[in-house]
Amino acid sequence: MSWPGWFDARLLDVLLASALGFLLFSRISEQRSLWLLRGYLLLVALAWVFKGVLLASDTPLLPLTAALIEALVLACSLSLAILWQGELRRLMELLGTWRLDVLLANPASKLRVKAGTVAQLTDAAGRLSQSRRGALIVVDLGSDLRPEDFLNPGVTIDAQLSSELILNLFASDTPLHDGAVVVKGNRIVAAGVILPLSRQGHSRYGTRHLAALGITERFDRCICVVVSEETGTLSLANYGRLERPITSSRLQGLLTELMGVTPAVAAPTATTSGASGRSVSVANQDIVS
Repeated sequence: MSWPGWFDARLLDVLLASALGFLLFSRISEQRSLWLLRGYLLLVALAWVFKGVLLASDTPLLPLTAALIEALVLACSLSLAILWQGELRRLMELLGTWRLDVLLANPASKLRVKAGTVAQLTDAAGRLSQSRRGALIVVDLGSDLRPEDFLNPGVTIDAQLSSELILNLFASDTPLHDGAVVVKGNRIVAAGVILPLSRQGHSRYGTRHLAALGITERFDRCICVVVSEETGTLSLANYGRLERPITSSRLQGLLTELMGVTPAVAAPTATTSGASGRSVSVANQDIVS
């Protein structure tokens, strides 16, 4: 290949790699994951330099060092595949279903809702907590959840969100109370939904909490409100992490922040702390089995 052609190919290679790196960095918000990705990309860049520059001549320079770096990159790739197996599975699902709009969308651009939605959700969760009625409420903030994303899509509702309707759906004598309710915008889109379970924390959490962790691990623009049937404790799952136990006022503050509602216009709600009566919160509790 002539020099201009070689230069153009290398320039295109660098531009494409930079674009892919920018996409990866824009999709990761957790600081520890960013550090891991930076270290991995640094190793890949070093391996590229050693292979493309030092080994390109007739008498390769530092071949042993280049081989060690390539082996280290391979080991790190396998480690990241294990650590990020949920994210990689989600990536393959999006590519397989051609949902590139979800993959390329800005994670910060979440679906905004009305202030009354936060009040309705908080009121319903507080009343369910008082009566110790288990509940699982998934709030889609822009992940474009579809029936194929669930183990069982449940029953289509497509009704205006209200605390009374949520209470009725989670009544113990109704056929839909064991599943999850899916909320998008200001409407309830489905009920009786069976969610994928998280593979982490099986010994620490019940089925509802594992389902909340499972759906938020796979969808970053999705949150889940959980009410424990045994204790009435309120919890909130986000980014595959669980904050529990929380009060109704704490839940309202979290929903207001995550759903993009201006705190000044969020309607006041009850301040029930749940049947357990505890108000201590564990922020962003890691899910460690």
